[in-house]
Amino acid sequence: MFLLQIGPEFLFSNIWVILILLLLLIPMTQRRVLDITRRRLLVKMGKNRQSVVITLIHRQETLSFLGIPLARYIDVDDSEAVLRAIRTTPDDVPIDLILHTPGGLALAATQIALALKAHPAKKTVIIPHYAMSGGTLIALAVDEIIMDPHAAMGPIDPQLGDYTGAYAATSLVKLMEKKDINEVDDKTIVLADQAQKALDQMESLVNVILEEKCEDAEIEEIIQELVSGKYTHDHPFMAQDTKRLLGDCVSTDVPDEVYELMNLYRMEVGRKRPGVEYVPMAGK
Repeated sequence: MFLLQIGPEFLFSNIWVILILLLLLIPMTQRRVLDITRRRLLVKMGKNRQSVVITLIHRQETLSFLGIPLARYIDVDDSEAVLRAIRTTPDDVPIDLILHTPGGLALAATQIALALKAHPAKKTVIIPHYAMSGGTLIALAVDEIIMDPHAAMGPIDPQLGDYTGAYAATSLVKLMEKKDINEVDDKTIVLADQAQKALDQMESLVNVILEEKCEDAEIEEIIQELVSGKYTHDHPFMAQDTKRLLGDCVSTDVPDEVYELMNLYRMEVGRKRPGVEYVPMAGK
């Protein structure tokens, strides 16, 4: 019988190969364990709440190999994944969306918001830490918002800009009101024109999202607070502020599973981690 014996010489001569294999296998194993644990939590929460649970979670990640910070925002890939999750959810099954995002692409947030609004069953957004900008727009489309007492939402006033920076649409419009047009360069005039269109579009969108659940005066107040440029774009509306603005649809009873889930995302370091995950309701 032939026996393969691996001696110290073999291990020493191939030490770099072994190290590389370990560097590849350990992160993959950790990733797999995290994926399984997150999925179990989503299943548990879905059973407890009798809902389909979707996550839209954007945390700043660190690439495991280069250590480069990478920020995540709402993008078209996210909208495709969330729309698919909503579309495959039966009409009589509630949807819980766990939302943790600094915002992102307006088109993607608009698509998600309108899809949620159209779903016949109850829709709930759960915000453990923050849902700013586009995240706030999505939250306006649901029936119930559950926030941590210290979580935040934010203004949804449009931002325009180019490689030199981003500017609040309301500020560009006000600039044109205060200055003689002959004193303003063509680029700023074009930006101001686009800014006015963006503001009109956002106000119209908010009206569409809220028309069936708010009175006209309430919608106008929400637009004044969130769209008009009354605050800076990163101004936080904490749970108490949001409840005062939106009423009894806002509560602070965040399920324990949500906090457990966020702890698992904090450990993730892989660049390819999805921002969206969901588990279809068991038995449907």
